[in-house]
Amino acid sequence: MLALVLFVPMMSFANEGMWLVSLLNRMQHAEMTGMGLKLTAEEIYSINNASLKDAIVRLNGGQCTGEVVSDKGLIFTNHHCAYDAIQSLSTVQNDMLTNGFCAKSFAEELPIPGFEISFLVRVEDITQAVLENVKAEMGEADRQAMIQARLMELQVKAAEGGKYDVDAKSFFYGNEFYLFVYETYRDIRLVGNPPESVGKYGGDTDNWMWPRHTGDFSMIRIYADAQNQPADYSKDNQPYKPKHFLPMNIKGVEEGDFAMIMGYPGSTDRFLSSWGVKQALDLTNPATIEIRDLKLKTMKKHMDADPAVRLKYAAKYASTANYWKYFIGQNKGLTRLDVYGKKQKQENAFSDWVSKDKARQKEYGEALQVIKDYYLATDATAKSNVYALEAGLIGADLTLFAFRFSRTFDAAMKETDTAKRAAILESFKATSDEFFRDYDQATEKDVLSELTKLYRANIPLADRPEWMNVIDKKFKGNVDAFIKKMFASSFLVSKEKLEAFLAKPNQKVYDKDLAVMMGKGAIDKYRATFANPAQEKFDIGYRLYVKGLREMNPEKQYAPDANSTMRITYGQVKDYQAADAVQYSYYTTTRGIMEKRDNSNPEFVVPDKLAQLIEKKDFGRYANKNGELVVCFIADLDITGGNSGSPTIDGSGNLIGIAFDGNWEAMSGDIAYEPELQRTIVVDIRYVLWVVEKLMGGKNIVDELKYAK
Repeated sequence: MLALVLFVPMMSFANEGMWLVSLLNRMQHAEMTGMGLKLTAEEIYSINNASLKDAIVRLNGGQCTGEVVSDKGLIFTNHHCAYDAIQSLSTVQNDMLTNGFCAKSFAEELPIPGFEISFLVRVEDITQAVLENVKAEMGEADRQAMIQARLMELQVKAAEGGKYDVDAKSFFYGNEFYLFVYETYRDIRLVGNPPESVGKYGGDTDNWMWPRHTGDFSMIRIYADAQNQPADYSKDNQPYKPKHFLPMNIKGVEEGDFAMIMGYPGSTDRFLSSWGVKQALDLTNPATIEIRDLKLKTMKKHMDADPAVRLKYAAKYASTANYWKYFIGQNKGLTRLDVYGKKQKQENAFSDWVSKDKARQKEYGEALQVIKDYYLATDATAKSNVYALEAGLIGADLTLFAFRFSRTFDAAMKETDTAKRAAILESFKATSDEFFRDYDQATEKDVLSELTKLYRANIPLADRPEWMNVIDKKFKGNVDAFIKKMFASSFLVSKEKLEAFLAKPNQKVYDKDLAVMMGKGAIDKYRATFANPAQEKFDIGYRLYVKGLREMNPEKQYAPDANSTMRITYGQVKDYQAADAVQYSYYTTTRGIMEKRDNSNPEFVVPDKLAQLIEKKDFGRYANKNGELVVCFIADLDITGGNSGSPTIDGSGNLIGIAFDGNWEAMSGDIAYEPELQRTIVVDIRYVLWVVEKLMGGKNIVDELKYAK
C-alpha cells in the first residue's frame, strides 16, 4: 500500500523533466529503481566518491555533452559536436570531414585548438546566501544589483584563485540559485570520426526525423600533465586518467527497458505563457524561418559551385539549417498540440487559485497581467528584434566580425600607453585568423546583400539600423551598390587589408569604414531591443507566476528549465504513434541505410565499402538476436540542445547509445512536454563500435574499451 501511495502520484510527470543531478529525491529514485535502475543515488552523483557524474563532460562551455569511455580519457560525443574541429583540421587535399579519420595510436591523434572539456566537481545550493538580504519591498534594479554582487562574491570564492571555473545559475526565474564548480581541460585531441556519409547520413532531409539511420558519433581524447591536471597542449602530456568511465553494453536494448541520460541541456521555456506562445507562433518563429531559409539558399549556391567553399561553410550551413528546421517543426507542434489553449487553461486555474485568498491576491494578483502587458507591448517590435539579430548581427559573418573588431579597436584607442595599445590590437589577430580561415568573400558579399534586401523589405524604416540610411542617402536605395562599395573600400574584408590597418591604425579611416558602420549599427539595434520599459515588471511578474504555480501545486514536482547545467532524465525505450495509422518501431537497422541509399544525392550516399559490409551481414558480436545490426533507437527521454552527445545509459550504468536528436512530431517540447510523442533519438553503441572496427579500422579503439558482462 505504501509503495502504491508513493508510486502512483508520480506517474503523471515521471518522464517529464531535466532534473538537477545533485537533487534526485527519494521518490524519483524509487521510481527509477522500479523501472530498472540498479544504482544508488550516491553512485549517480557524489562529491567525495567516483560516480556517474565524473564520466559526463561538458564540451566548450555547454555547446554539447560527451562521456568518458575508457581509463585513458577517451571521449565519445556526436559527429556534429566535433564538426567544427574536424572541419578545421581538414583540407581539400585531406578532407577528413568527407572521408573520415581514425588514429591508430596516441601519436596520430590530432590537437584541436581552442577545444575545452569540463568536469563537474560539485553543485552548491546558494539560494539562502544569495537572497538573505533581499527584501520584498526592494525595487527590481536594487534587487538584481544585490543578487549579482553576491553571486560574484560566491563565484570568486569557489574558483580558488583560478583553479576552477565557476558558474552561478538562477533557477525558476530567480526563485532559486545554484553554484556549479568545474575543472576544465584544454589539451584535447581528435581520435576519430566516421565519414560524413555515416556521421551525417540523411543530412537536412532526415534532421529531427524518425526513422533515422545516422551514425552521429566522433571520438576525442583528454590529455593532462604528469599530475593528471589540466594543462595547455604539450607533446609531453599524457592521456587523462578518469575517476570513472562508462563500460559498453553490447547486449542491446528491448522495448520497455530502462534508460537514462545525463548531460547539459541548453535551454527550455516550459513556463512560457500563452501570450509568449502566440508571439512565437505568429511573429518570431516565422521571421527566423524566413531569414534562415534565404541564408541557406544563398550559402548553398556558393558551396555547390566550389569544393573549397563547401568545406569552409559546412559547419556554418549545418548550424543554420539545424534551427531553421527546428522552428518550422516547433510551429507545427505548437499548433497541432494546441499548446496555446493548454497554457490558457493553466493560467485560468492560477487566476482562480489566487482569487480565493487575500494573501495570494496581494502577492500574485498582478503577475499574469504584467506578463500579458509585456507581450502586448512587444508584439509591435518582435519581428524587428528577430531581424536585428538574425539578419543584422549574425546573418552574415562579416557583420559580427566587424562588431568584434570595433570592440577591440575602441578599447585600444582609449589606451594612452603606445605599447599597451599595440598589445590590444595584436590580441585581435587570433580572432582574425579564425574568421578568415573559413571565409569566402564572394559568399559573404552575396549573403550580406540578400539579407539586407530582405531586412529592408520586411521591417519599417523606424526599426532599421542607422547604417541603412546611408544606403538611401548615398546610394539611392541600391543595396548592391552599397555592398560593392563596402567590399572595395573596407579594411575588414581581407586579411591583408586588416593586417595593414593594424600596423598603422587610423581613427578617421576606422570611422568611415562601411563594414565597421554595419557591425556597430547591428549591435546597437540589437541591444536596443532589450531597452524595454516593461522588462523590469515582466521579470517580477514571471518570477511571481512561477513561484505561485509551484505553491499552487505542492504535490507536483517541477523540473527547472534547462540552462546548460548537468541534468538527468529517465524513462524507457519505447515506440510511438506519430499520427493516425502511423506507428513507428523503437529501432532501425542497416536495412534502412540501404533502402535510403541514393549516391546521386549527397545526403544519402552509402560508400561502397560500407554497402559491402552491410550486404555481407558481417555484424559479428554487434548483431541483435535476429541477426540485424541496430543503427538507432528511441526512448521517451526529455532532452534539448546541449544534450547532443549525451550518454544513454542502462540501469547498471553502462553505455547503450549516444543521444543526438529529437523527433519532428515533438518539436514543441522545449515549451510543452508531450509524453506520448516526445522521443530522444539515439545512435546504438553497437553500430558505433561496428563502424569504428569494420569501416574505420579502429580495432585499437575497440580494444581500449571495457565491456559489461
